[in-house]
Amino acid sequence: MKMIALAFRNFKSSAQSYLSLVISLSFTIAVYFNFQNMIYSNTFASLGSHNKEFIDILIQTVSVVLCCFSFCFIWYATNVFLAKQKREFGIYIFMGLTNQKIGQLYMMETTFIGMMSLLLGLMSGVMLMWLFQMIVIAISDIAIDVTFQFQIKPVIITVIVFLVIYLFFVIKGYCNILRSSVLSMISAARQNEYIRQKRMILVCKTVFGVGILGTGYYLAVKDSGMEIMANMLAATIFVIIGVYLIFGGLLPLVFQAIAGNKGFLYQKQRCLWVNQVVFRMKKNYRTYAMVCVLILCSVTALATGMAMKNRYDNMIRFEKVYTFQVLTNQEGIEAQAQQIIEEIDHIAYQSSIPVLMFYDDILVLAYSDVKEVAAQTGMMFSLREPTENEVIEMRRMMLLSLYTQREYGKVAIQGKDYQKIDETMVPYLGALQLQTGLDFYIVNDAEYERLSVQAQRMYTHNYCIEHAYSFEAVRDALSQIATVNDGTGTYTGCINLDPNNNSDEWIKILFPLCIFMFLVFILASVCIMFMKLSNDAFEERERYLVMRKLGFEERALQKSISRELGTAYILPFLLMTISAYFSVHALEKMMHENLLSAYWVSVLVVFVFFFVFYRLSVSVYCRTVGKF
Repeated sequence: MKMIALAFRNFKSSAQSYLSLVISLSFTIAVYFNFQNMIYSNTFASLGSHNKEFIDILIQTVSVVLCCFSFCFIWYATNVFLAKQKREFGIYIFMGLTNQKIGQLYMMETTFIGMMSLLLGLMSGVMLMWLFQMIVIAISDIAIDVTFQFQIKPVIITVIVFLVIYLFFVIKGYCNILRSSVLSMISAARQNEYIRQKRMILVCKTVFGVGILGTGYYLAVKDSGMEIMANMLAATIFVIIGVYLIFGGLLPLVFQAIAGNKGFLYQKQRCLWVNQVVFRMKKNYRTYAMVCVLILCSVTALATGMAMKNRYDNMIRFEKVYTFQVLTNQEGIEAQAQQIIEEIDHIAYQSSIPVLMFYDDILVLAYSDVKEVAAQTGMMFSLREPTENEVIEMRRMMLLSLYTQREYGKVAIQGKDYQKIDETMVPYLGALQLQTGLDFYIVNDAEYERLSVQAQRMYTHNYCIEHAYSFEAVRDALSQIATVNDGTGTYTGCINLDPNNNSDEWIKILFPLCIFMFLVFILASVCIMFMKLSNDAFEERERYLVMRKLGFEERALQKSISRELGTAYILPFLLMTISAYFSVHALEKMMHENLLSAYWVSVLVVFVFFFVFYRLSVSVYCRTVGKF
């Protein structure tokens, strides 16, 4: 039989084992192709060169992450399949095949897997290209038309990137086989990740694991100043190491203790699966830790995308709460500005508020004036009135805050120290509140009057027009009241906020990109679990054959498999759920957004994926060890 025919026969006979890898790789390839297609198409050209440039940068960044992820995923998958096939390859040596011939057989078989994944990924990517763009645009809420544009360049880039990564591991596996002995090939399947450890080693791993993981959780939610990036990096490293040690120490220790409790172990035939879980934990704890970290990354990616979307929407509302703002030190400008606007368009709502401006870039507002503005515009107002020695800070809203530590210390205004008691991001002053270098504080009315004799009083008149199309006409008309300081001390300026401005639309694309990253990571995670458990099933055929001969009922064996595999899926899910809470909470502090809904949605989606693949794993496992 020719080598290529033998390789193809092996490929067909093991198609069930390869299926999860093919599905995951195909989905990743389809997503990567569509990302590249959006870059080289004119999908986002209508948003302007500024937005198109930033969107391309974001997509390329995510594409690089996908490449790195695919590298690690293919590395793990090829190692699992190579270990599984080595015992079969050992038999081929007894039949007279050399290591070179076996290596060629392995290369052909794995090439079939890669080619099928690439072909399915490109075909599905091309067929779903229009739907993919529709989903991205619908989720990001960008107002552009979807056009079907197929270009060959994204196909070429996808093929080259995938083949470079995949062929690297094909050649690596070939070299591994060339260096392998007959004995190592025969025993490889039972050597995979098996590490004998003493109880004391497990205890040490447990103590260090709990301590390191707890430190990571603490750094993730700790209020930070300029050191926040260092804390986030340290938290990420500590959580990864902590998860690894928990699976390598604490969980094996717990299950060994359970297995040692004979009263519990021999009830309801628990000995059939508890001891097996102990063995699997020693054998597969690296895999479980990897899956847990991958799912944690997926949940964090989704929460990040949702946080960025919510933050952007709030920023837009912040910036565009008013269409026009007139800032002046003259009285009587309000009526003139209102008359000019109403000659062109209707005013949806308006407000006016005086502010005290000091030379050190501090602006002070009266509590009652801010409360009145909230009533005029329908904004939320829940601030308590400060005393004569207290202030409330009005903060600007930013896309991402690298400063999560809230300080309620002293604030010096005109030589007097005030205690900061609260802060608000409600845009009572609209875009004026976004001006960098200016600090806004709210004081009580009596303190405002006292400070007014030491400051320059300015008036802000704010207007929101009903129709965006009249913006330019109103802007041109208002320009006639704008004056500069011409020696008389008068000043009137106008802040124009175009409601049609879309210069920051590129931020919206982050949310759908994060969703697809979320799905890619989850699918890869469950496929890793599925591959590993399917590989374990081949090792357990003899054990279940012996148990059948001993008279164990088929129903009891099936229940044992269900509980064993259920434990394998539940443990990474539970640790991920705990770790993801701290990760999402850290994002909440940085983004100043409530992400609890994102957390529960992502956990629910992960649970659905795990449950579906758990049922598939049980079915495949039962068929592999013997028909139930």
